[in-house]
Amino acid sequence: MAKAIAMAPDSWIPGGEPDPLIRERHGHVGRPVSRIDGPLKVSGKAPFAAEFPMEGMVYAALAYSTIAKGRLSSLDTADAEAAPGVVLVMTFRNAPRMQPPPLFLSGAKAAGGDKLPVMQDDRIHWNGQPIALVLAETQEQADHAKSLIRVGYEVEHADIAFAEARDRGTDTAEFMGQPLHDEIGDAEKALQDAAFKIDATYTTPRHNHNPIELHGLTVAWQGDTLRMHDAQQLVAHTAWSMAQVFGLDEKQVVVTSPFVGGGFGSKSMWQHHILAAAGAKLAGRPVRIVLSREGVFRLVGGRSPTEQRVALGADQEGKLTALIHTGVTVKTPHNAMPEPFILPTRSAYAAENVLLDVQKVELDMLGNTFMRAPGEAVGTFALECAMDELAEKLGMDPIELRVRNEPEKDPISGLPFSSRHIVEAYRAGAERFGWSRRNPKPRSVSDGEWLIGMGCATGTYPYYRMPGGAARITLTREGKAIVDIAVHEMGMGTSTVQTQVTADRLGLPMDAITFNYGDSTLPGVIMAGGSQQTAAIGASVIAAHNALIEELLRIAGNDSPLAGLKAKDVGSRNGGLCKLDEPERHETYQSLLARAQRDKVTVEAQPPQPLETMHWSMHSHSAMFCEVKVNKVTGEPRVTRFLGSFDCGRILNPKTATSQFRGGIIMGLGLALMEDTQFDERKGRVMNPSLAEYHVPVHMDVPEIDVIWTDIPDPHAPMGAHGIGEIGITGTGAAVANAIYNATGKRVRDLPITLDKLL
Repeated sequence: MAKAIAMAPDSWIPGGEPDPLIRERHGHVGRPVSRIDGPLKVSGKAPFAAEFPMEGMVYAALAYSTIAKGRLSSLDTADAEAAPGVVLVMTFRNAPRMQPPPLFLSGAKAAGGDKLPVMQDDRIHWNGQPIALVLAETQEQADHAKSLIRVGYEVEHADIAFAEARDRGTDTAEFMGQPLHDEIGDAEKALQDAAFKIDATYTTPRHNHNPIELHGLTVAWQGDTLRMHDAQQLVAHTAWSMAQVFGLDEKQVVVTSPFVGGGFGSKSMWQHHILAAAGAKLAGRPVRIVLSREGVFRLVGGRSPTEQRVALGADQEGKLTALIHTGVTVKTPHNAMPEPFILPTRSAYAAENVLLDVQKVELDMLGNTFMRAPGEAVGTFALECAMDELAEKLGMDPIELRVRNEPEKDPISGLPFSSRHIVEAYRAGAERFGWSRRNPKPRSVSDGEWLIGMGCATGTYPYYRMPGGAARITLTREGKAIVDIAVHEMGMGTSTVQTQVTADRLGLPMDAITFNYGDSTLPGVIMAGGSQQTAAIGASVIAAHNALIEELLRIAGNDSPLAGLKAKDVGSRNGGLCKLDEPERHETYQSLLARAQRDKVTVEAQPPQPLETMHWSMHSHSAMFCEVKVNKVTGEPRVTRFLGSFDCGRILNPKTATSQFRGGIIMGLGLALMEDTQFDERKGRVMNPSLAEYHVPVHMDVPEIDVIWTDIPDPHAPMGAHGIGEIGITGTGAAVANAIYNATGKRVRDLPITLDKLL
């Protein structure tokens, strides 16, 4: 085992002293450790939500409404009920009485994707709302019976056209309880007076979630306890929210989610959770429900469309004198998630005068939700394309323009940056990518019938650490440690990285650590969202480690070499505790517990509130570089090279981090070139609810993706690390668009950039 630095119990204080774990490379943190769960997944032994067998289980199918607003005038389920294998057909007529789900962000543990009552009346609120649940002995029987249901509607006027709703008037949008509006100086006047200016509109379409694992769960009532094996990224929140729906105590709902095949913001609590639990209650049998790909489009929210204005004014040296980023997005009356596209602009550039504003309209549609880098993914498309346009007007290199407008402190809050090394990321990325070979004149480089271009863009994503992350550590007499915390593994490498971190902090080898997660009965209320889970877990483990040292010193006894020491004087090292400035005063965990005649010691602790964000402006950053080819004849765009240069604090595991960065970039390529939910504004229906018609990148669409990073720890974050799950997609769309402009001379401001827009 590599020797580890002795970890002091008070080694990190939010807004205060840095964590010594970030100051030295040692032990396991920083090593490219392979995923602990890898062998289980490649051998098919990792159980996903829809793979848990239960005795007497039945299978579910959902019927969906085909109108956007109105009521059910008739609902004939007789043929479905008589179909072979059918156990139950549930509609509003026989569904149990339930409370509306608590809307996500409306409370500390609220998880609902919308706040509508589920199958409690005959009302229709969007095209695709579930109107019947069929349970049968096999999935095929349930699907067949669903097709036999006959429905009549009383149609009402629905607001489903974006432009019409916008023209009737808008309201200021809010995100996480705060208005999406910032204003410094008089940006409009500064724009008029600017020596150089651009003023353009950029639009982005609806996007739908398509994780490789469909949304599914296996659910059963075991006495008065509701047990759910679910594909989740907030198990504790869902357990509490389901308890509110069914009038239960929170402890009567158990949600487990050991493995999740991608979430990206979509795997929270939706109506199928409630319907499956209600159906299981009525039928008295366990239920397995797996949404079809179409069902995910009908029932699970995605990213809403945006119409964004970016206007930039600059002086002769390229310094921004005006920065305007405003526009309109869409939400519904029953959810709280407008697309907050100004978020990246708040911290991106220094400008004397700033106007940022998001307006919203409300439509009768499926409630939209968080989708990887909500706000940043599409906001950077508009902002970074505008910066490219301004650079061309100035006759300046796009990177140099960005460097000249680097802020010394947060432009909106005025807080100092805790860690900001974008310039270093740009310099390293430009050298590695060969940016100096770029011809700034559009349509000047070609290879046969292919036009070639390069583009760059900045990405930024805020650091979050949400409260509620209690962790439990159990130390055994054999010198092994068990960590219990209700967090999530969605392919990011959570269990692997946190085992590395815990091993270093406790001074143990990795194989002495068991990391338990994905179970609502464990301590903590931490969601896998906002790229904050790693920091939240790290802070929780630090708090539990502090408590463990206190308890071990309490039971050490007078014969211990640690006798008389205070917790602040002691740290963990080499399988035990030692005095920080006298490491030879050391005793192993086995010795400590043996002397105390204890088989184990268990502690549980809560980290402090995330006060670091009150003292510092904290963000992950990226410099994105793209090379494209565009066919002169067909207009087909192809990304041929991509480099992401990242500044995200300490990289805890280079192997899993590289995978995360690349995954985000690939999702960004889809955003740039193909993803587009076709929404019929006459009927409010999604018309391409399949992967045959809603295109996402496949292997042939993805080039070699190079990834580098600064690896400069942030002294004010737990472990020195920032989130990396969402920074990969931010800036990617703009880098592609800017490269396409450099190749073709055509500026496409409307995503996705399809060949018809380039012909």
